[in-house]
Amino acid sequence: VQLVESGGGLVQDGGSLRLSCAPSGLPSDAYVIGWFRQVPGKEREAVSAISSVDGSTYYTDSAKGRFTISSDTANNVVYLQMNSLKPEDTAVYYCAVDHNGASWRHGSTYIAYWGQGTQVTVTS
Repeated sequence: VQLVESGGGLVQDGGSLRLSCAPSGLPSDAYVIGWFRQVPGKEREAVSAISSVDGSTYYTDSAKGRFTISSDTANNVVYLQMNSLKPEDTAVYYCAVDHNGASWRHGSTYIAYWGQGTQVTVTS
């Protein structure tokens, strides 16, 4: 299984970035895919996720209204559009997959697969 990420970078306060994650080799067509993020010294925190089964989405409170997750099923790519970025959004963002979405509500322990991570830096 591979989760290939791209799209991180450096942006000013209020700017936008779009992250991409292309999964391959997943053993099932039913899964939940999304992003966690992590800053040094803290645990990974859930950001957003989308279900491959019904397209339902999840957003953490800090992402609601600013981030949008979407899925391009034809090309098997998932996107996280991040608008109105703030310095506190600075982190390494990890694409992740679990089997039923529990991770985004109960913690990253249930994640089955991780991407390599991409750095997002928002300057003030």
